Amino acid sequence: MFIFLEKRFVTQETIELEGLRVVLDKLVHHCENVNLPDTLSHAFIYFLSIHNLSDRTVTILGRKWVLNNDDDTTTVVEGDKVVGETPVLATGETFTYNSYHLTHIGAIASGSFHGVDEFNNIIRVRIPEFRLEIPDETRPDPALS
Repeated sequence: MFIFLEKRFVTQETIELEGLRVVLDKLVHHCENVNLPDTLSHAFIYFLSIHNLSDRTVTILGRKWVLNNDDDTTTVVEGDKVVGETPVLATGETFTYNSYHLTHIGAIASGSFHGVDEFNNIIRVRIPEFRLEIPDETRPDPALS
């Protein structure tokens, strides 16, 4: 099934539905210098909600994250599902979840969720850009990464 969907995503145009949106509800920074390697000593826990205020039911099948790191590198993370789930959102419904990113350097995070609507159109909804800011007192030198 994944291969079929993957090919379908490549060959069909993706639409952004009016009324389908993502909101960053909360972002928490946690620094753990004892139990993690220095390269992963900062955890950013994010809480997101996908709101379906469109005129149709949508199924979210996967996500893509893009992290533009402070050392001028880019990290791309793609995958099926959202925290192990394939949410189906009728008009007026919301799916809320939280996850995390471990890092040693600040970044700007953005991305999108993709899926299908009830008419089998390929849809996507953008994740608004937000900053993963490491506080000054714990920020490493980007030249060391």
